[in-house]
Amino acid sequence: MIPRAVLWDVDGTLIDSEEYHWQSWHDAIAAKGRTVTHAEFKATFGMRNDAILRIFFGPDISPGEAAEIADDKEQRYRDLVLTDGIDFLPGVRRWLDRLKADGWKQAIASSAPMLNIDAILTALKLTDQFDAIASAEDVVNGKPDPQVYLVAAERVAVPPTHCIVVEDAPAGIEGARRANMRSIGVGAHHATLPADLSVRTLDELDDEAFDRLVSRA
Repeated sequence: MIPRAVLWDVDGTLIDSEEYHWQSWHDAIAAKGRTVTHAEFKATFGMRNDAILRIFFGPDISPGEAAEIADDKEQRYRDLVLTDGIDFLPGVRRWLDRLKADGWKQAIASSAPMLNIDAILTALKLTDQFDAIASAEDVVNGKPDPQVYLVAAERVAVPPTHCIVVEDAPAGIEGARRANMRSIGVGAHHATLPADLSVRTLDELDDEAFDRLVSRA
C-alpha cells in the first residue's frame, strides 16, 4: 500500500496568529521610527519578510537592515506565542489525532522560519506530532512555488500524488496544484479558494474526506 501524507500550512490553518503578526510588525517598525497601518499589514500578510520590508521601507533598504528588522519582528512574534499562548483552529486537533491513528504521515510545509514553527509547536504541545517539517530555511522560493511541499513530501517519503495539502491562502493552493497534490482550502475565504475541497473550518469535514481525495488521485 502506498503511504499517504497530509502537509499542513501553519498560520491560518493550524492556528490563527494574525493578531500576533500585526502586533509584532507594528512594534518592530515603530522601533525604527516609522509607522505601518493595519491596512498595509493586511495587504502584505503571508508574503516573505524581505518582500514586506521592501514595501514598507522602499526598494533601497539594505539586506542588513532588512534582516535586522525581520529578526526583531520574529522574536517579538515568538515571545507573544510563548507568553500569551495560542489555540487550535476548529477541527484541527481532531484531524491531527485521527490522521495519525489511521496511519497517515503528517508534515509541516510552511513559509515561516523554523524558530517560529518550534515556538508554535511548543505552545500547542505538538512537538512529537509531525513526521517532518519544511520551513522557510529549506526553500529558495515562497508559495505559490511548490518547493516547500515537494521538500516535505520527500522527507516523509510519500509521492506527491498521495499527498494532501491543507492551506488557507490562494498562493498555497496554487503551490499544491503545481506540486501535483490534492488540496483542502480552509478559512473565512474558503469560497474563493480554488482547492479540491474547501470548508470554513476543518470540523465541517466528514470522516472520509481525506480518504476520498487520495482515492481520486
